[in-house]
Amino acid sequence: MKLRRTKNTGRKSNGDILLLLEIPRTNDKKELAAEQMLAALHGILRTKREVRFEGGMQDHISLEMVAMSQRIRFYIWTPKHLQPFVEGQLYAQYPTVQIYEQPDDYSTRSLDQSVIYTSELVLTDHETIPIKTFPSFEVDPLAAITATLAKLDQPDEEVWIQILARPISDDWHKRGSKMIRKIQGGGGIFAGSGAAFVGQAFGALVKPPEASSKSGATEISERDKTRIRAIEEKGVKLGYQVKIRIVYAGHDQQMAKLRMQAIHGAFKQFNTTNLNGFQGKTASFSMDKLTEYRARFFIDSGYILNIEELASLFHLPHTSVETPNIVWATTKTAEPPSNIPVIDGDNEQDLSLFGVTNFRGTNTIFGMNRVDRGRHIYVIGQTGTGKTGLLELLTLSDIYYDQGFCVIDPHGDYAQNMLRFIPKRRLNDVVYFNPSDMEFPIGFNPLEVTDQSLKNHISSELVGVLKRMFDSWGPRLEYILRYTILALLDYPESTMLDITRMLTEKAFRDDVIKYLTDPVVKTFWVTEFASWNDKFAAEAVAPVLNKVGAFTANPMIRNIVGQPKSTFSIRKLMDEGKILMVNLSRGLVGEDNAAILGALMVTKIQLAAMSRANVGMSERKPFYLYVDEFQNFATDSFAVILSEARKYGLNLSIANQYVSQMDPVVRDAVFGNVGSMVSFRVGADDASFLSKYFAPQFEPGDLIQLHNRFFVSTMTINGEKSPPFSGSSLNQPPVQADYTEEIVALSRKHYAQSRAEVEARVRENMAKKLGPAPGSFVRPQLQEHRPIPHEETGKAATLSRVIINHAVESQLNSKTEPPAKHKRTRSRHKKHAAQNHTNNEHTEPKDIQPKHLNETEEIIHLR
Repeated sequence: MKLRRTKNTGRKSNGDILLLLEIPRTNDKKELAAEQMLAALHGILRTKREVRFEGGMQDHISLEMVAMSQRIRFYIWTPKHLQPFVEGQLYAQYPTVQIYEQPDDYSTRSLDQSVIYTSELVLTDHETIPIKTFPSFEVDPLAAITATLAKLDQPDEEVWIQILARPISDDWHKRGSKMIRKIQGGGGIFAGSGAAFVGQAFGALVKPPEASSKSGATEISERDKTRIRAIEEKGVKLGYQVKIRIVYAGHDQQMAKLRMQAIHGAFKQFNTTNLNGFQGKTASFSMDKLTEYRARFFIDSGYILNIEELASLFHLPHTSVETPNIVWATTKTAEPPSNIPVIDGDNEQDLSLFGVTNFRGTNTIFGMNRVDRGRHIYVIGQTGTGKTGLLELLTLSDIYYDQGFCVIDPHGDYAQNMLRFIPKRRLNDVVYFNPSDMEFPIGFNPLEVTDQSLKNHISSELVGVLKRMFDSWGPRLEYILRYTILALLDYPESTMLDITRMLTEKAFRDDVIKYLTDPVVKTFWVTEFASWNDKFAAEAVAPVLNKVGAFTANPMIRNIVGQPKSTFSIRKLMDEGKILMVNLSRGLVGEDNAAILGALMVTKIQLAAMSRANVGMSERKPFYLYVDEFQNFATDSFAVILSEARKYGLNLSIANQYVSQMDPVVRDAVFGNVGSMVSFRVGADDASFLSKYFAPQFEPGDLIQLHNRFFVSTMTINGEKSPPFSGSSLNQPPVQADYTEEIVALSRKHYAQSRAEVEARVRENMAKKLGPAPGSFVRPQLQEHRPIPHEETGKAATLSRVIINHAVESQLNSKTEPPAKHKRTRSRHKKHAAQNHTNNEHTEPKDIQPKHLNETEEIIHLR
């Protein structure tokens, strides 16, 4: 029920609006800011002529403090047509205030409380005499009011304080001048009235007349002088007609009276004995007063307070107010750049929309120019704050506008959710790489060489991946693994399963050596590796077998990386704008396996992008790579990806939870190369680290207190860095049609084989050129070192065993035979070695032996 003006002949009313005000806890704007705001709001005053011409009454606003659900909130109610002006003046004095338009008025809702108690506050003296104002207080007077509101200990107790304020023209000062003349004339407030006559007569009886001054004027007491000065000071400032209403809602009438008494007491801090103050009036349990409150009904004249007095009653809390239960603004906002990309005409396909601004109530949907995405995007935030949701929004823009992209998801939900949005026209564009789909494994061979010029890059990246994934690492392990991979890259249809075969099966190793084209790699295997004794070689290769074998031993992984040919081409996906969804759900694949597969996939994507060097820049179609929890897949070479990928049309969007998850090299690469950074809520340590990238608009505390889906960002716009600003992520659109089952079926049909077929092929490959003892270590042999039949057993013995036996026999013989026989033995050995050297020069082993040989091996070596 609206009780405000109904007559309006020339001025249309669009209703009213209630605004919730939230201020950061760090607000340092005090009462003076509110006074200046009220001075500006006085501009809504209309002249009497305007009021007569337009009809109705002078507009008013309502300043409200509400304790509800044990929380204290601040509101401003205003006519709808004044909303922009009111908000503007609020922002002018409180730049960090956050204003929320309330769709529902708290006062108009149905109340469950059985007791409604209302009251009004009126002045104790004439309205021209001021109350005590904030310059006279040592402590913010608002603290006493909010402290009283904080004492409501029952969840359903409520107190509403409503301060209606209507600007009044400056001629109200004349009332003050008239009051001063009366005081100076000795009449005081009641001069000219019957009460004044009685008072004067009584004074004549009890006090003899005083001699008049030379001028005949009445002498003014110090009390009256003080009142005159106060009236003059009040009249200097702008005035408002004011009415204050209070509503208590609860369940006990006695408690209602006590609560109301406490509220009245809080306002009595503005009282002074010789000036003015407040007192309660018209307390009632009637519902009629509640109706007036709800309607913000203000048809009478109320009483006059100037802007200083009104600011003392109502202002936003600042740092010195430590009352509990005040609803502070926990999320600071900042102005977006003026050139922030927004939808303008036909440019929607050139934008990747993901956010909406939230500065000062202006909500503008924005995104990122595709041309700027080549500078890469980094998203950070605690779990559940909205990181993955933002990546999904960027991915949706790629889906709808037929862009090529890859999603690498360690959780699975991201990839599965995006499948639901694939439209029918793009069903055949999708490669769904899901290792947990064991019945239809997709072939992915990290050792497959599609560009011979990238062979060294492949070996370096694979070593980097394995180094990143294993806790212990040494130079010898890396040395052997690097030469193993380099050798296998020359071998047709090699896979990661062949790494262990290369080190354990001589026949397979000999076959691989035939294909080696790099003389350095060939020399390692033919000369250096072949010269190692059994014990040293076994110790050297054991860590490689242990680490790589643990990965390839899993049937799920073996059926994927054991296929000689990858069933999809990443380079082709890039060039044709296709989609690669990589679901590495750690719960199904395993944490270690997911990390290695993801890192290998990132490496292959990087290499595929680099292979585009053979085409011109204009032919390198943009391809977008999304990596959630990217620290799981980032090797030291990730710095190269961030710095070089843009040249080849590879655009990264990466996300993780906190900075310390990244290795120092990767961290420096991220913060040194990414062009756009988005931070959701982070922890204290990360806030301190990140704040320098969002200064001066945001401080560490601002990053800690962000709400879910609210973020701060600094973006690259048209190739230039923007200042930091705030926003929130958009809601995802609904799914139009879910073709997930069709996508999975088509991906299996085009890129996968049945498990039985794959396992049969793997067994066939593993059966090729098996060594004499599959699964056991066989030392590589030089051509002159063949297995020699043991004299006692007649079975083939390894060369090392023969050498050891020979050394032992020689030592035994040396105790009984003359020295000359030793010389002849050595002579025969030298002659035999010379013959071997003549026949096989290239197989001459270098004298490379580990320094930690035991005593027996030292003797063998010396002999």
